[in-house]
Order: sequence, then structure tokens, then C-alpha cells
Amino acid sequence: MPRSSRPLSKVKPKAPRTLASMNCRPHCGACCTAPSISSPMPGLPQGKPAGMPCPHLDGMLRCRLFGLPERPAVCGSLQPSPEMCGPHQAHAMYWLSALERATQPSMPMTMMKRLTKLMPMTP
Repeated sequence: MPRSSRPLSKVKPKAPRTLASMNCRPHCGACCTAPSISSPMPGLPQGKPAGMPCPHLDGMLRCRLFGLPERPAVCGSLQPSPEMCGPHQAHAMYWLSALERATQPSMPMTMMKRLTKLMPMTP
């Protein structure tokens, strides 16, 4: 028996709790510049090195591969968030560049621990 006196047809399920999300900032492109992409994409069969703007950015720094099967899966998995993007592009570049360095195989564990203290992920 439901605890609520409302009929089940009128009870709305709660959405799962997730990190706050947001839309991409126009003229940013930090997430398409700072990180490396190891999977192949049109024009870059070996992927893209960190710090290089993706050649598939348009004049507004938006992805021209968005929604196409050629777009690397990793690109779709990186979603804008206030923690990552911050108030401006410089924050996003700093945050993503630090994350790129922290996830390199040669990164010592002590450095990774220091970075996570500097840039905590908030729920």
C-alpha cells in the first residue's frame, strides 16, 4: 500500500541526483582543445594531442561532428558542468589541462592526490 494518499497515477518519480549541468558556452571550445583524444576521427587517424584545438570546431568553437557517428565517444562523454567550465573559458582550460596532466600514465600518485584536493568534484 502506498504511503501517499494520492493515486499512483499522480505520483511523479523523482529524478536521479546528478551533478549540475549546463549548456556549452559560446566561443569557448576548451573541452575540444585542452584534452587529448586517443581515438581516431576524420583527419586525425591517431587522435588529437592535448592543447591542440580540434580541427572540427567551427567559427563559434562548436563541434561540427556533433551528432555524427564519426564523433569520438569520449567527446560525447565529456559534458559541460559548472565545476569544469567555471565562469569563463580560462577556468575551463585550466581545469581540463590539470585533469589531462593528472590522468597521464606517468603522473605520480602523490601529484594526482594534490590535484584532487585543489579541484574537488562536488556532487
